Amino acid sequence: MEPPLSTKPIRYVLKWQALATLAIAVVAGIWAGVHGAVSAVLGGVVNLSACVVYAFVLGLGKPASAGATVVALFRAEASKVLVIVLQLWLVLATYRDIVLPAFLATFVITVFLFGMALLVRD
Repeated sequence: MEPPLSTKPIRYVLKWQALATLAIAVVAGIWAGVHGAVSAVLGGVVNLSACVVYAFVLGLGKPASAGATVVALFRAEASKVLVIVLQLWLVLATYRDIVLPAFLATFVITVFLFGMALLVRD
């Protein structure tokens, strides 16, 4: 089994998330200035890093059965959610000039893009 970060679906999702983050950052930068662009980038980074953690945790185990595979998926998903919650708290607690519409738009769009991995064939 190849490492999850090297699989085609994860690579595509990471690329789509990065491109969406950059596109929204450009628009937010034009609309709200530097803080808008930084807020959009932070919204995307939350999900990009969570996706990397998901793939890393998924690659830690070598499930031998269907049940072990489900457990590995739940563990990876729980790790992803934990990373997202911690990073949301960190950004919202520390960045005082955050532009919430830019941050949340990028965050939500990159969350939906993670689901697009199901459409990519290996």
